[in-house]
Amino acid sequence: MSHQGARASTVLAPWRSKAGQAVDTFGAMILLGVEALYFAAVDIVRGRFSWREYLEQAWFMTRVAFLPTVLVAIPFGVIVAIQVGAVAEQIGAVSFTGAVNGIGILRQGAPLVTSLLMAGAVGSAICAQIGSQTVREEIDAMRVMGLNPAQRLVAPRMVAAVSVGLLLNVVVAATAMLTGYALNVGTGAVSSGSYLGSFVAFAQPTDLLLAQGKAAIFGFIATIIACHKGLSAHGGPKGVADAVNASVVLSVIALAVVNVAITQGYVMLVPQRMA
Repeated sequence: MSHQGARASTVLAPWRSKAGQAVDTFGAMILLGVEALYFAAVDIVRGRFSWREYLEQAWFMTRVAFLPTVLVAIPFGVIVAIQVGAVAEQIGAVSFTGAVNGIGILRQGAPLVTSLLMAGAVGSAICAQIGSQTVREEIDAMRVMGLNPAQRLVAPRMVAAVSVGLLLNVVVAATAMLTGYALNVGTGAVSSGSYLGSFVAFAQPTDLLLAQGKAAIFGFIATIIACHKGLSAHGGPKGVADAVNASVVLSVIALAVVNVAITQGYVMLVPQRMA
């Protein structure tokens, strides 16, 4: 029995080590996020926030993500419109196409597309930039000079990512909804009045607040994960590439889990409008 127990312990040891590393990483990300929020709030109140860095990063993120956002939002709107229109026609509920299409995009589609773009385009760029500075020992030089990387690098990028996430979410929602409107109304499947009327009847202001809240949270999470992976990069260019890959994968998983939690909480706590 003792031999079997020792063998089982040997087999489980790598898994225990990986679980411990995952817990440590999760804790380090939470600490980095709290630290970045603290520095951002305190520096803004005291007038010491690096607005120049914020503007540079916001413009950089917008240039990186805006065009992919539009290019993804258009086919996304087409797919949703076609599928929703086909199902609505089968069940004889064509007049409700606008509500299903618009609310679905507003609550789920636009924030999810935004989260993927924040993780893939913006997050990878942030991780690569900070990771390159880390392997060149620029981050260590900052610490030696008494500068906190969370204050100088993470906080401005976090605020910029939240701002850009809100912008991208509006772009995705508007583009996808206009695409759906053009397809459904343009093909004569439903009249313009019925399409817009059903959307107005079922949509509510909290839907927009939900979408924008998701976008802000997704931007925050993607930035913190990217910055953490960039600050912990090691091993030269290969280490930076590995950090970028891990950042994107972890961000997508985290954003999907958070999206489910937020959506479930919204459905349970916010009364839904009835026809």
